[in-house]
Amino acid sequence: MNTRAFTLALIISLFSMFMVYTYIEDEKSVINQKYGTSASVVVAKVDIKELELIDDSKVTVQSVPSSFVQPGAFRKIDELENTVATVPILKGEQISKPRVTYPGTGTGLSRQVSSGKRAFAMNITDESAVSRLIKPGDRVDIISAVDFSSGRKDFQKIMTILQNVYVLSTGRSITNNLPLYGVQTPREITAMRVPTYTQYNTITLELDPYQVQKLTHVLKFGGRRVDLSLRNNNDNDIINIKPTRLFDVLGEDAAEARTYFSEQNKQAGQ
Repeated sequence: MNTRAFTLALIISLFSMFMVYTYIEDEKSVINQKYGTSASVVVAKVDIKELELIDDSKVTVQSVPSSFVQPGAFRKIDELENTVATVPILKGEQISKPRVTYPGTGTGLSRQVSSGKRAFAMNITDESAVSRLIKPGDRVDIISAVDFSSGRKDFQKIMTILQNVYVLSTGRSITNNLPLYGVQTPREITAMRVPTYTQYNTITLELDPYQVQKLTHVLKFGGRRVDLSLRNNNDNDIINIKPTRLFDVLGEDAAEARTYFSEQNKQAGQ
């Protein structure tokens, strides 16, 4: 065996390894200067659905350049214990605080009322609240019967008195709580005893002070319930809705009804 050739080859190999190491370290230094040093973040190991419980089987920790760390990103898996995804999270996405929530009412309601608004609660039924399928965060219109004529059917009206009203809570379920109705509920969430959306008899709305007075007047002096109609959350348009009277319902037969009521009023001396 040629000892000199072997030694030369070994020296060349070691020198090559040194050059490669030096090149890698130089490139790493350039990357660190440009993007920052590495930082640990929690990312989704699989696709996580909205309202799905997050546990260590669904997340992992990865190292990324510090400039790529999203604001509020979690750094440790145990920080996500008993949290629930508020939005769908794709595999590989960093998990940050705005994307999760903690079931419960500990944060209270007052912090969720917008400045200049008021929280206003009212009783509801299945019929008046879309079978109690309204949930916190939804938007509704409020409809009421108006009768200022002491029972004259030709003067009675149905009116949309408020539009695009934000729902703060249903019963004691507020907007940072977990909706369970219609969702396959893992045993871990069931064990938390989070109240479901269908277990409520009141609904709390976010109104401005004048709207609070307006709705209170209808409820106190109108003698009738109000009804809620559910909107798409992306539909924020306020439209001009004229009141509906009996003649509007009758359509083509309205002329006959007008004649009838006219004769009735004459007989009554009105």
